[in-house]
Amino acid sequence: MTSRPRVAITYCRQCRWLLRAQWYQGELLTTFAEELGEVALVPATGGVFRVDVDGEPVWNRKRDGGFPEVTELKRRVRDLVAPGRSLGHADQGPGQEPGDPGDRSG
Repeated sequence: MTSRPRVAITYCRQCRWLLRAQWYQGELLTTFAEELGEVALVPATGGVFRVDVDGEPVWNRKRDGGFPEVTELKRRVRDLVAPGRSLGHADQGPGQEPGDPGDRSG
């Protein structure tokens, strides 16, 4: 049996970002129910907010500038855990209609 990927959401407890981390956790667990083995919340300090998949950086608040839009976070996680999977409307860019060039929903 192959182990499924582990997502770690590291958040600053001093900044009170637990609720934000929990919201992202729920979104990822709902979207990738079959692909993920775990979405862990990791309390930290110092203004950190980071998302990693099996140690691979996906989002870093300081590097990437703030917090991710949930669709962008899902795309980045998908690219690591299920690269061939469509995210439907989340794969469309702003103002893009299904079937437009660049639409990856199939």
